[in-house]
Amino acid sequence: MKQVFNFNAGPAALPKEVLQKAQVELLNYQESGLSVMELSHRSMLYENIQNHATERLRKLMNIPADYDILYMQGGASLQFSAVPMNFLTEGKTANYCLSGSWSEKALKEAKKIGRTHIASSSKEENYSHIPEHLELSENPAYLHITSNNTIFGTQWKTTPELDAEVPLIADMSSDILSRTIPVEKYSLIYAGAQKNLGPSGVTVVIVKKELLKRCPDHLPTMLNYQTFAKNGSLYNTPPTFSIYMLSLVLDWVADQGGVAQIEAMNAEKAELIYHVIDSSDSFYKGPAQPGSRSNMNVTFTLPTDELTKKFLYEASEHGFIGLSGHRMIGGCRASIYNAVPLAHCERLAQFMTDFRTNFM
Repeated sequence: MKQVFNFNAGPAALPKEVLQKAQVELLNYQESGLSVMELSHRSMLYENIQNHATERLRKLMNIPADYDILYMQGGASLQFSAVPMNFLTEGKTANYCLSGSWSEKALKEAKKIGRTHIASSSKEENYSHIPEHLELSENPAYLHITSNNTIFGTQWKTTPELDAEVPLIADMSSDILSRTIPVEKYSLIYAGAQKNLGPSGVTVVIVKKELLKRCPDHLPTMLNYQTFAKNGSLYNTPPTFSIYMLSLVLDWVADQGGVAQIEAMNAEKAELIYHVIDSSDSFYKGPAQPGSRSNMNVTFTLPTDELTKKFLYEASEHGFIGLSGHRMIGGCRASIYNAVPLAHCERLAQFMTDFRTNFM
């Protein structure tokens, strides 16, 4: 099979070991005679898969007992609506930190539900950094942040400090499990799986039980978090294969030494590529300010559009996949999620160095 180096932003690289195990089990899961995709979601075999995923995620992230773990569908985009529908109550204001395109989309959906307020923004600086100063509205329903910004290549390095009565809600779709986080400081975390957790199709929601008490009864059934909490995410047919793959990925993370070891590896991978950018005499430029640089999505530009096209073409010829920047801003982007091996980042760093040398 042709070797490629997958730097796609999502759906993203999966660990090779996970794909190999899924391949072995695909036609006959645990001698059941059935593919895992054929298992009934009411069967003990499937319930064991989901329960194992929940237990493994709780241990890896050190999720306290007073939090529920839910499995939903619709990606982060559905959560943009579900969050305000459940928690933006009358007389309250939803607060949003704008740090990139996805936070803008989250705010757009909240505006359809009720009163909103921009607590901080770096939009005027083209989202080149994480906004530092927070200014909450009166009677805040919650504060929403996007922990990592895939398009602009920025990442929150610290958790915002809030009064205890203000729930902190985070879209962690692109950096969940990439580093240790204090889960207890968040009231709700949601993440589409297709970056670090598994394939697309399942959205993980980690929510404090106390916050669930605020969910109103009049909501559509499938947009009410209580539906999933009360039914163990089995009210309807869940995305069973995606949850199975999630379970395998979580086992892989544990086998690597857990989240702390993954975090150290991610820092090493990111430093390799940022070093090439910073030492290139501005041949490569990173639009994200150093203090806000993402360890998941390394964005960079070249001196001209012509050089960018040549870089991407030659990169493709050498097996590097997914290096084009987002269509909104162009340039280049290397998404180095958990499953991207250090060796692949080393190869990319060397290619970038060689490409620059050839044009200097």
